[in-house]
Amino acid sequence: MTYRFFTPVPASTATGLTGEVYRQLRDEFLGPAPTFQALAAVPEVLAATWSLMREALLAGDGSRVDREIVASAVSRANRCRFCVDAHVMLLHALGEHEVAEVIARGGTPSEPGHAELAAWAEASRSPMAAGWTSRYGPEVTGTLLVFHFINRVVSALLDPDLLPGGLQRSSVVRSVGGRLYARTAREPRQPGRSLPLLDVGTTEPPAWAGESPVGVAYAALRNAAIQCGDLLGDVARQTVTATVRWEDGRYPARPSDWAVDLVRDVPGTDRVGTRIALLAAFAPSAISVGDVALWRLSHPADADLVRLVAYGAITATDHVARALTSAHL
Repeated sequence: MTYRFFTPVPASTATGLTGEVYRQLRDEFLGPAPTFQALAAVPEVLAATWSLMREALLAGDGSRVDREIVASAVSRANRCRFCVDAHVMLLHALGEHEVAEVIARGGTPSEPGHAELAAWAEASRSPMAAGWTSRYGPEVTGTLLVFHFINRVVSALLDPDLLPGGLQRSSVVRSVGGRLYARTAREPRQPGRSLPLLDVGTTEPPAWAGESPVGVAYAALRNAAIQCGDLLGDVARQTVTATVRWEDGRYPARPSDWAVDLVRDVPGTDRVGTRIALLAAFAPSAISVGDVALWRLSHPADADLVRLVAYGAITATDHVARALTSAHL
């Protein structure tokens, strides 16, 4: 697979916080997957993303199958083909071959509990319109939130094909790939191992997470990614936040034209950055080479592009999380 706008440094050269995240990824997941390598230019966002995914999707005693269904279904709602393919393969790794192929085809799982999970995950794309909240525990809820974030990062920064020529869309390839990862996918993970990687500061974990490490990890991710918005001025940030709230996850019919219209009143120096952040929140695959080239005229570093995408992604993710916060007041 390829990256859309830059090529990260090789994983073998990583040191410091990035190196420690990569070590955990090798121990507990599928190695430094492209998703995490794309974030490596901003180590604090990388560490918090890995921590939330680990504590929500991989650790604890909850059903890993349920969580993979949520990861796949929310990825489908966000039109992240890369993530749908990856987590369908992991459902195969868990032995859920029928469920995996139903989700891959865009269908509804036959088991009622699985169908409810998938419908709940897909409804979270537009939480206000759906009256969305969560009756599930922190691991399932955290899985949903981390994939709202990851889907947007992946769709912005990576090409959609997990394997050359889209081979992962073959049911045979998905099944064989799943069997290769079966042992890793089924190994239990103890909660909390990733938390020493985090700089939580004074941010309080959200009420919906209770005492779970998932809450600490979500607070760290929100804090790190929201701070990335400092690349933009006040009017630009207000435009992104307000648009996320009033559009409520609606996918624009023509994302590029939609974004141009929304930034007309933003100060000229912030227009291209605001446009990229808005597209990251709503239609990240619509971020173009031209958008990035204009942004790089004033912000040439890869890290600043990653920060901008992370800011748009967390603004959309936190819109979903606010529905949970309101339910706990």
